Amino acid sequence: MSKLTDVPKRILIGRALRSDRLGETLLPKRVALPVFASDPLSSVAYAPGEVLLVLSIAGLSAYHFSPWIAVAVVVLMFTVVASYRQNVHAYPSGGGDYEVATTNLGPRAGLTVASALLVDYVLTVAVSISAGIENLGSAIPFVVENKVACAVGVIVLLTLMNLRGVRESGTLFAIPTYVFVAGVFLMIAWGAFRGVVLGDDMRAPTADFEIKPEHPGLAGFALVFLLLRAFSSGCAALTGVEAISNGVPGFRKPKARNAATTLAMMGLLAVTMFCGIIALAAATDVRMAENPGRDLVHNGVPLGPGYVQDPVISQVAEAVFGHGSVLFIILAAATALVLFLAANTAYNGFPLLGSILAQDRYLPRQLHTRGDRLAFSNGIVLLAGAAVLLVWIYGADSTRLIQLYIVGVFVSFTLSQTGMVRHWNRLLGAEKDPAARRRMVRARAINAFGAFFTGLVLVVVLLTKFTHGAWVALLGMCIFYATMTAIRRHYDRVAEEIAAPDAPSEDTVRPSRVHSVVLVSKVHRPALRALAYAKLLRSDTLEALSVNVDAEETRALREEWERRGIDVPLKVLDSPYREVTRPVIEYVKSLRAQSPRDVVSVIIPEYVVGHWYEHFLHNQSALRLKGRLLFTPGVMVTSVPYQLESSEAAKLRARRRQNWSAPGSVRRGPAERTKDTSPRT
Repeated sequence: MSKLTDVPKRILIGRALRSDRLGETLLPKRVALPVFASDPLSSVAYAPGEVLLVLSIAGLSAYHFSPWIAVAVVVLMFTVVASYRQNVHAYPSGGGDYEVATTNLGPRAGLTVASALLVDYVLTVAVSISAGIENLGSAIPFVVENKVACAVGVIVLLTLMNLRGVRESGTLFAIPTYVFVAGVFLMIAWGAFRGVVLGDDMRAPTADFEIKPEHPGLAGFALVFLLLRAFSSGCAALTGVEAISNGVPGFRKPKARNAATTLAMMGLLAVTMFCGIIALAAATDVRMAENPGRDLVHNGVPLGPGYVQDPVISQVAEAVFGHGSVLFIILAAATALVLFLAANTAYNGFPLLGSILAQDRYLPRQLHTRGDRLAFSNGIVLLAGAAVLLVWIYGADSTRLIQLYIVGVFVSFTLSQTGMVRHWNRLLGAEKDPAARRRMVRARAINAFGAFFTGLVLVVVLLTKFTHGAWVALLGMCIFYATMTAIRRHYDRVAEEIAAPDAPSEDTVRPSRVHSVVLVSKVHRPALRALAYAKLLRSDTLEALSVNVDAEETRALREEWERRGIDVPLKVLDSPYREVTRPVIEYVKSLRAQSPRDVVSVIIPEYVVGHWYEHFLHNQSALRLKGRLLFTPGVMVTSVPYQLESSEAAKLRARRRQNWSAPGSVRRGPAERTKDTSPRT
């Protein structure tokens, strides 16, 4: 079975890598940028649209607030980037927000941050894939008609790519990410040239539509609340910023400096693209609505439920480049692809954070081990499963999923920056060098402003998004927190129980005697082998044990035992209800009760079969019995295997597969001698 599964595994994820090749998987800055920053870079494909969608509630007149909302998002982006550059230099080990919060604010704060990040990583995959499917669906109707199936297929594909290793997936993701960035910058530059220099009238496909406001004439507190909600939706552009801080160990040396440089590059690119798209959307008269079939009106008639609303970036690209042009098609394809690949930020962040949490005993230890390709395979698979579940529940609808988004991000932002303030306060208390103190004071001021600003945004996000779905993200955080707390409690309890004491204990004292019991049902080869093995143990007491569930079989067993003259006493237990497990368990317990300092060794003969379906036909009683005996103190269980012919045949088949060579891979026959024509000296 292992050989059968190994072949497709190697085809899908490649050959296994040695542990000493881990250094080869580290990333240079040019590859680390698309690997760790694809999420914030690609969010410009949907974040501007989310701003306009919320503003459309008040009608077209509210669109003139979009530039101011963009400015607020830019200020927040620069604040977060500047703050995280301090994190990267102070904590280059890769723990990121979790390590900062745990070290400076305590384990509970660290666990809160970890819960928020884990939820947000899952949402990153679900939102990015769903948004990519919607962008692709504007060109391919089949995709939008089968959104869930296509989204699940893309998640599976990304999972396989990441299982092949970070370096290989990063190389694959770099090209479309850079094509997308270049396409957006070209669109902004060409649009600005056409509008400012040439004076062209660029119009989006929706420019002639009117918006029917759900709440016309908003003013006062209602308008402020709407603007805050639009701002919180635009903050989706900041998702994934923390991934670089968490992924510092994945960079080449000098790790901290390379990570800080990549962080600055990411912030500058994301801000420029976000502002450019918002400006072009205003210049080309893009119209968006939360319910486009009802709220978008053309010539006084609603567009109807059959209308499919294209994303803002697609409408702007069509207005700037022209519908069906080569540049429009390239940018549309790159946008869809980079949205799929944006999930790679989570595929790198979630497994790494899961490994750190597993090392701290908050998650199962299996998440800390690397797979064949030196990637955290178990974490990758767990992330994919959770994302598939979310996509299925929400029907791959990015508008519904994005309401759950960014809550976890700003929880981690706020606690991390608060922890960094305490970090600098602690260092300032011991630092005497004036130059170093000035650097620390400056860094503390940056983190303090970041903590205040992100905390304010967190309050805004909770107030404006709670009833729209943010409560689901909070519930997910609570579930993660409770689960990780329970896992840590279990590991701590087990560690305390199995800790080796300094003084002698009953575990180090040899038992007084060993009473060995060999279970038999018939006199056959497996039973004889088990008896021979039991004699080698030289136990103080040795006996064979059988359960009487059929009088004829028990009589035949006794006769055969006496005929062969087996020098091991045979004890038969009566079982009026034809049970096998319970009489054996009760007998073993009685032996323990008679001599508590004795150890009972139960020896069970078992068949070794060669086909998976044969396991259902053998050893069922032995499995049940072993499962019960594991909970009986002072009892040791030993299996004595007996290989059947089918197991020998399976071994021979495995050996043939191991020695098999593909046609042409091995030269057949003797090598022909070639005549030596070289000159002799």
